[in-house]
Amino acid sequence: MSTQISRRKFLKTFLATGGTSVAGSLLAACGSAPAATNPTSAATGGGVTTTTAPAALPFDVAAEAMNPLNIQPAEVDGVFFAGGFGDEYIKYAANLMEQLHPGVTVKTQSIQKVTEQLQPRFVAGNPPDIINNSGANLIPITDLVREEQLMDLTPLLEAPALDTPGKKFKDTLFPGSQDSAIFEGIPYAINIAYTISGIWYSRTAFDQAGYTYPQTWDEMLTLSEQIKQEGGASPWTYQGKYPYYIWGIIWNMLVYYAGGVDTLIKLDNLEPDAYADPAVRRATEDLYQLYDKGYILPGTAGLTHTEAQTEWLKGSAIFIPCGNWLENEMKELTPAGFNMAVGNVPGYADGKGQLNAVNAIGGESYIVPVKGKNPQHGMEFLRTLLSKESARFFAENVRAIMPVIGGAEGANLSEGMKSAIQLVEASQGVNVLMNFPNWYSQLNRELETRTGELMSGVITPDEFLTAMQKASDAVAQDPEIKKFTREQ
Repeated sequence: MSTQISRRKFLKTFLATGGTSVAGSLLAACGSAPAATNPTSAATGGGVTTTTAPAALPFDVAAEAMNPLNIQPAEVDGVFFAGGFGDEYIKYAANLMEQLHPGVTVKTQSIQKVTEQLQPRFVAGNPPDIINNSGANLIPITDLVREEQLMDLTPLLEAPALDTPGKKFKDTLFPGSQDSAIFEGIPYAINIAYTISGIWYSRTAFDQAGYTYPQTWDEMLTLSEQIKQEGGASPWTYQGKYPYYIWGIIWNMLVYYAGGVDTLIKLDNLEPDAYADPAVRRATEDLYQLYDKGYILPGTAGLTHTEAQTEWLKGSAIFIPCGNWLENEMKELTPAGFNMAVGNVPGYADGKGQLNAVNAIGGESYIVPVKGKNPQHGMEFLRTLLSKESARFFAENVRAIMPVIGGAEGANLSEGMKSAIQLVEASQGVNVLMNFPNWYSQLNRELETRTGELMSGVITPDEFLTAMQKASDAVAQDPEIKKFTREQ
């Protein structure tokens, strides 16, 4: 989806006041919050217990916002994917909720393989109250929607905001940040992160080499050839075992740059000639050149995300595609003076899409199962999690942004995060979103598989396009699969 938001409105929404101040060092960005606003906690049996409760909540709560969802004392069963963002921000929000509602305890269990560990609970009819459904092994949300397993979160969105008097919860979230969680007009998830994706590099290494970040894909290929000829580092690596980093960050952007929104609509609506579109072919062939011209670090296809990112930090490659969780995920291994920065995916000077468009969307989806013991408590956890206080903690400690208006106000931000914000500011609100992988789990798997094969030379661009059209047609013709339609 290409969504227009005015520059003034976006900047006011994104940072409120003073949000771009940079920490004196990277340690300041990943350290603890000030003691007055950071409840002391200790894990007990997978849950969180407040050992030193502040005399008052760290934010002013309006009377009408205290308990609009009628929360009663209970244990909240929370299961959360702990990936690049970690889980400290989850525990922080759990402590806030326990302070807000005496008698409530929030159990926080961190996991990696969401489908493997939670699908049996859905089948048995005893899912958790709140789930962070993210990561490579997430449960496809469309499957849960079709099976009527998820709460309609309209009551949450219509509830008073926790710490913004006079506003509803929905009015405190970035415009467009929840679009990917809405199906046929019903919100079935809440995206708790505003993910800014692009191509990462070391600004220090760039400056030392005298490189200039490319503005077009042709310039990127030219620079990649120069890096290859110089020897030493390879131009590129990527998270080889998880090819969605490649298609979700680069391929979808190239498709948009070449064909504009009309081409994305054809793909999302499963049109019978979508993959014959010249824009899709151009994007696929241009992405393939990274492999075909030997620009990718040898062995990349066999690397996990952290292994590839480690090689990048070691200087084995210059570029890597990723979202802005990268800084936090790799903070323990980042060399001093590395100076991470993110650039936009370079586009086409003669394409139909806008070159300032950016891959910046709501992500890290949280869901509330219908059959959980305390679904109201699951919604209240989300209301607490997306409060300004929680968002500020997230910005400083996770080095990422929640889609909360004013949520970065007063936060000390890292250099990498600052570069991501600059990238989004330059977009003037033009965001690119490809829906079909989220709508149809079969196509998501097919795209993941075929992209991996393309980027390791197992198949050619022609074979990639043929395979994807065949898979798209199969979904379109299957009467058992619920279809979604995109108009703009």
